[in-house]
Amino acid sequence: MATTPGILTDWPWKGLGSFKYSISANSNLLVQYVVLAPWVAHSMYSYMTKEGNEMDPSNLLILPFLLVRMLHNQIWISLSRYQTAKGNHRIVDKSIEFEQVDRERDWDDQILFNGTLFYVVNLTIKGASHLPLWRTDGVIITILLHIGAVEFLYYWLHRALHHHFLYSRYHSHHHSSIVTEPITSVIHPFAEHIAYFALFAIPLLTVVFTGTGSLTSFLGYITYIDFMNNLGHCNFEVIPKRLFSIFPPLKYLMYTPTFHSLHHTQFRTNYSLFMPFYDYIYGTMDKSSDTLYETSLRRQDESPDVVYLTHLTTPESIYHMRLGFASLASKPYTSKWYLCLLWPVTFWSIMVTWIYGKTFVVERNIFKKRKLQTWVIPKYKIQYYIHWQRESINSLIEEAILEAEERGTKGGELNRNGELYIRRHPGLKVKLVDGSSLVVAVVLNSIPRGTTQVALRGNLSKVAYHIAFALCQRGIQVTTSSEDEYTTIKATLQQEAGNNLVLTKSCSAKTWLVGDGLSKEEQMKASKGATFIPFSQFPPMKARKDCFYHNTPAMLAPKHLENLDSCENWLPRRVMSAWRIAGILHVLEGWNAHECGNMMFNIDKIWQASLQHGFQPLMTSTEVKP
Repeated sequence: MATTPGILTDWPWKGLGSFKYSISANSNLLVQYVVLAPWVAHSMYSYMTKEGNEMDPSNLLILPFLLVRMLHNQIWISLSRYQTAKGNHRIVDKSIEFEQVDRERDWDDQILFNGTLFYVVNLTIKGASHLPLWRTDGVIITILLHIGAVEFLYYWLHRALHHHFLYSRYHSHHHSSIVTEPITSVIHPFAEHIAYFALFAIPLLTVVFTGTGSLTSFLGYITYIDFMNNLGHCNFEVIPKRLFSIFPPLKYLMYTPTFHSLHHTQFRTNYSLFMPFYDYIYGTMDKSSDTLYETSLRRQDESPDVVYLTHLTTPESIYHMRLGFASLASKPYTSKWYLCLLWPVTFWSIMVTWIYGKTFVVERNIFKKRKLQTWVIPKYKIQYYIHWQRESINSLIEEAILEAEERGTKGGELNRNGELYIRRHPGLKVKLVDGSSLVVAVVLNSIPRGTTQVALRGNLSKVAYHIAFALCQRGIQVTTSSEDEYTTIKATLQQEAGNNLVLTKSCSAKTWLVGDGLSKEEQMKASKGATFIPFSQFPPMKARKDCFYHNTPAMLAPKHLENLDSCENWLPRRVMSAWRIAGILHVLEGWNAHECGNMMFNIDKIWQASLQHGFQPLMTSTEVKP
């Protein structure tokens, strides 16, 4: 929002809330036609009921074209986030936070607005319908009017918007994003969009009124505007230097991402739309434009201090990644019914991950000057349980570890035990951390004070055994219903602590520590008001409304952890899993040791380190805020 909003700041359909029609998952509002529904219905009805020359294909093409524009923008969003996470040719190093994602989540408003006006113009202005595919004269007119009229008028409009009167009422909303993303280009108050549409309509209305219009001039010109807008706000330099060497005058005719990025950081320079020559003419060209351009091009992939290796969960999880739909990624993972409509894209993504089969970067963070990256193994959760997939998964993880080693990474966090890779590569300098010790510490500190008995349920793991061991040592009774598990845990305990381990079918415990495989039937056996605390990476399916469910082991990240604008799976905002935090702590503390396989770190030591570095325990559902 602008600092002192003026008239026509809000969009006309803001009051519709969740009923605004949008197929864009970034808007998170795929509910029903409201804004465009009447126009789309009229377009389809008119085309189907008319015959011969009365049929207007150009009117029917408006909706598909709007969908293509949304897809075009989404491709730029994903590409930009991927490149800036890698560090390759990144321009601005500052961070994007949740506030910016929320502010920019309705980027499709501009497309809805344009679509409505396209339908109105098509139906009301003679010459705007029944357009031919190509008219050479119309294309030439569109190009000349853009260079002469649109670029010139935009330059002076833009300078006017930076006057303190208009800036505080309108344009400051756009400049709230210092670090730009492609969709930042269309984040403006409604009044600004009216002015921009009027500008860009000059070439289009001219060819309509002169009878030289064509689908190519209309669709091509709007696609050009979208492309250049996204290009200028993508925050990574993509224009090769040799392009300007081959044709030097091009530097006056086409801007670069660094050129416009300087406008967002300096504010009083580089006002031009897409062609910088007006800044050269009127003396507003930023003197550091060429230097920043060359510096950004030389920037290579970043070498992280910590790498967190994770994997895909469900096929739909691609949309919830930071590289997917920013609005979905900024909220805890929940299944959205409308994603079923995207099943062709989902299926295509599954095929790509199977064929491409290479680990990729999805997120970059900074914590106390340490560079953190999240790398995704292109395998789904279910594949980890398929025997013939294990070799492929192990190979991908091993390749990722060796790549991290080559880059000089100090720590690597694994979402699976990594003892295999230590045996294969005993000279590894990168330390492998599975995070088990911090997970145990988080679970132990999540158990309500005064608890004397806990039930251990679900598939037991390395973490579960260490939790049981620690609780028995502290004099807390641990009950299990599995004889095999009872025997295994009992063997690790001394006689006195072993007395606190009980084999029983009773479900009287108020605190349940649960792992994967916890069935609905087992949950139903718990007494009313019981607390379920997971020690697994995946949360249990909630079968009881009269019980409390904790998050999977996690902690709240400090405010100075930068560039945290997406949620980690089902965890709330700015909450990180204990597995992910553990690797960060190992690097911060300089612990030169692996923690994987059967190896465990000192539980109390890593818990205290997490608190000292600003990570905070989560407020549980059974606690009341003061």
